[in-house]
Parts: sequence; structure tokens; C-alpha cells
Amino acid sequence: MKVLANDGISKSGILALEKGGFEVITTKVAQEQVANFVNENNVSVVLVRSATKVRKDIIDACPGLKIIGRGGVGMDNIDVDYAKSKGIHVINTPASSSESVAELVFAHLFSGVRFLHDSNRNMPLEGDTNFDGLKKAYANGIELRGKTLGVIGIGRIGQATAKMALGLGMKVIAADMFIPQVDVKVEFFDGQSITTTIISQSLESLFKEADFITLHVPAQDGYIIGEKELAIMKDGVGIVNCARGGVIDEVALVKALDSGKVLFAGLDVFENEPTPEMTILMNHKISMTPHIGAATGEAQDRIGTELASQIISILG
Repeated sequence: MKVLANDGISKSGILALEKGGFEVITTKVAQEQVANFVNENNVSVVLVRSATKVRKDIIDACPGLKIIGRGGVGMDNIDVDYAKSKGIHVINTPASSSESVAELVFAHLFSGVRFLHDSNRNMPLEGDTNFDGLKKAYANGIELRGKTLGVIGIGRIGQATAKMALGLGMKVIAADMFIPQVDVKVEFFDGQSITTTIISQSLESLFKEADFITLHVPAQDGYIIGEKELAIMKDGVGIVNCARGGVIDEVALVKALDSGKVLFAGLDVFENEPTPEMTILMNHKISMTPHIGAATGEAQDRIGTELASQIISILG
């Protein structure tokens, strides 16, 4: 049987699938050509990440499709219920990228509180002529230790982020309408661990209490953070979104950054991907990455081998 990994798959995933008797195709097929390619090559399994969409049109056009797999967590680029109604298995790897995304959240947090994103732009331009000026401009850093991190969505990635925050000595609060409370276990290199319970609270109280806010939610119909929500946050709050574009009103965010209400933002995802707004791209108070939350070698290895094991167990 043939597997089309249209958005790529790790070497370990390919080896595991080949060992299970599958042929893996890693040709990148344009979105509008996916259905034709699947049918012409008798593909049984299509694997995607966030780039390729598997909607009703592809599902209807490909009667031989047995599995649709998403390397990662969110499946908003797949018509999941419709696929299942047609007898197609839909799989994903919700646990594989949690650590990678959580580490990127902290990369943005550290960047924001120490102005790294901006100093890295300006040091090459002015470092030799305005060293003292830059030193003064970036002198008012903030420590994360002792501050309150508000985690919106305390699922797997939210919990991984909470563990890192606790390890840094931060206070962690959370808001999640589906998870009333969760025990978070922070494990250390020598086998020791500590466990603490995080009880979910209202979004409004989180907005009022948090020094920094990180979002870990699926795609939404509306904004979770807009003008009204920004208004009730602490002055000088930092906001990080490594979840999904469209959960923060970017126009309202830019206004809040310009006014000083929000100290900085860290964005890995954007309302208009793959063409983010220029007002976002040019804002010196935003630390930015191009949707790379799960893009570590370790996460991709885990994703590839987990997808392979699920496919083999279903079709093997």
C-alpha cells in the first residue's frame, strides 16, 4: 500500500512504514492536484501537516482513501467528521510536539522580556556606532521568575508549557472550559519530581491576574483576545500565541502594543498565513516565527514514528 506524505515525514517515520510493508511517497503535490495524484497512484493513506487541506472535495474524489493522518495536534485543515462518515480513519499525533511548542513559547517569552527580537535587528545596524544608546534602550529587562503565567487551554501543550513555567519559578494559572483541574508533574533529570494541581478559572480573572499570557487552543469561530479582553489585562502584559492564527484580533493587538498596554507579543501563527499583515511584520514589539512550533528534529521523529505505528495497526 502507498502512503503520500504530502507535507513531509521524518526519516524514522519512513523507515518504520517501509518496515511495515508500505511504500512512502514524499513528492510535494499542489493542493489542487492532490485528488488526481491519490487516484492515479492508488494511494491509500494521505499524511499532512498544516499546509495541505483535505476537505470534502478530496474525500469525495478519492474512494480508495483509507486513512488521513495529521502530523501534529489541530485538525482544522481536515473535514474530520465527513471523512469518518465515509469510513475513512482520521489520525493525528497530539502528544508528539508538546515539548517543542512549549519551548518555543519560552523562546518568545525570553525574547520579549529581554528585547532580543529587536536588539537582534538593531545590533548589526547600529552596534558599532550606537552601542551605548542600544545598551540604554534595552536596559529595562524583566525576569520571568516570580511572575504569573496565564495559560489559556491546559491540554497537553498547555501542560508542557506550565511545567516549564513552574521549573522557572513562575506562578501558573489556567482557563479551560473543558478541563476543570489538572495535576501537573514536573520531572527532573535525576528521577525526582514534584506534582502540583492547577485549577481552571474564568478567562476574565486570568486576563486581570496574568503578567504573561500564552494560548493553547484549537481554531475558533471568533477571537479569544480582542479589544475588550486587552482592556482588562494588566498594563505591560506580554502575550504569546503558538497555537492557531485567528484567536487574537491582530488590529486590536497592534493598537495595544502601540499604546504600551501590551509590552510585547510573540507570534508563531497569524490571521493571514502565509502572508501576515505588514503592520505585524514591521512591529518592533513583536517576536515572530513562521509557524514552526513543532519543527524540531525530536518532535518530527516522534510524529513520524507515531503516525507509522497507527497506520500499521489499522492497515497492517
